[in-house]
Amino acid sequence: MQAEFLQFLFSGLTVGATYALAALGFNLIYNASNVINFAQGEFIMLGGMLAVFFTQAGLHWAPAFALAVLVPALVGVLMEKLTIEPVKNADTVTLIIITIGASLVLRGLIQVWLGKGAHSLPPFSDHAPLSILGATLLPQSLWVFGVTALVVALLWYFFSRTLMGKAMLATAFNAVAAQLVGISTGWVLLMSFALAAALGALGGILITPITLTSFDVGIMLGLKGFVAAVVGGLGNGLGAVVGGLLVGVLEAMGAGYISSAYKDAIPFVLILLILFFMPRGLFGGLSTDRV
Repeated sequence: MQAEFLQFLFSGLTVGATYALAALGFNLIYNASNVINFAQGEFIMLGGMLAVFFTQAGLHWAPAFALAVLVPALVGVLMEKLTIEPVKNADTVTLIIITIGASLVLRGLIQVWLGKGAHSLPPFSDHAPLSILGATLLPQSLWVFGVTALVVALLWYFFSRTLMGKAMLATAFNAVAAQLVGISTGWVLLMSFALAAALGALGGILITPITLTSFDVGIMLGLKGFVAAVVGGLGNGLGAVVGGLLVGVLEAMGAGYISSAYKDAIPFVLILLILFFMPRGLFGGLSTDRV
């Protein structure tokens, strides 16, 4: 019984770390512009698919993974410049529809280019699985935990110690005041899209050796990342991490103890409960009033 519980816990934390990276991406863009970017899941898909493409093309894993993060970041910049910036004063629903349209375009392009098949990456290390109290922990899960923890630490440093990070925080707090003191909010929004896309792509690379990837995996991963962001508190960085891990663990526990048929439904039941009883999330996300 204990081994079974730990097995579900390890599985949930592994996929939950990916949801956390996606949720951080949602928060970055939401804080900078109040836009909820429903193309975030496609950046996860792009990271995994491009990592497969570049490694199969013969590149060493280091430049292959670097390109698989850099290219989605550039796609994020192009998306902001071509779809968000021209209509940045549009209402929220319009902007959400635009991001959904962008996700459909990205998914279609990858389907045409790389096909509909599922792809995998080899694990980052070839060590034997670890046995902990009867449960098995894959070495790839340790990579997921370690890289996610490193990313969270780097983001903390970026926002608390660098000028660009503080400019992004100032824009999130009050965009008008940030403009008045000389901060380019347009540049902040551009960097937010690039950073959010890079985070999503990194999550896609980390999880692909465990769950495989294909042109359409971004749909559910993106939606669950959004659930994680809302559960933790939309706009709250710590909430995104906790929300992602919580969604992953509850999903794994539900699939293991109830039925795998309900696996994808559990995050959406959770978001309904949160919206009913704690509409600002577990950690109280940012809220703004437009007048």
